[in-house]
Amino acid sequence: MKKRWIIGVILVGMAVAELPLAAHHAFDAEYDRQKQRDFKGMVTKVEWTNPHAKFYVDVKETSGKVTNWEFELGSPNGLMRQGWSRYSLKKGDQVIVHANLAKDGSNLANARTVILADGHKMFAGSSADSSF
Repeated sequence: MKKRWIIGVILVGMAVAELPLAAHHAFDAEYDRQKQRDFKGMVTKVEWTNPHAKFYVDVKETSGKVTNWEFELGSPNGLMRQGWSRYSLKKGDQVIVHANLAKDGSNLANARTVILADGHKMFAGSSADSSF
């Protein structure tokens, strides 16, 4: 009986340990490597949270319509190793973002680089990069 209980605890532990892995998505599951675009606009919100930092930008489309786009970055820890801080992007900042579009056609993209108003180019810690 004790042996069954130990095996049961081990199996439950293994199942629970796999949950974070299942929750984390692969780049190719959500984003299209072939669909890249540059966006220019004003930052409206920044979320410095795990597993990925995110920020939102109002982008004026060619039609004149303003659309709010969500951009996924790398993890806050990975971004800090590349020189970012939670204050690198602020609401109201003008930015240019080079990103891969989401496969589902939503206003979501995986940022590859972010060019700040002062011209500073920041690498976004994209999950498409082999270094992450």
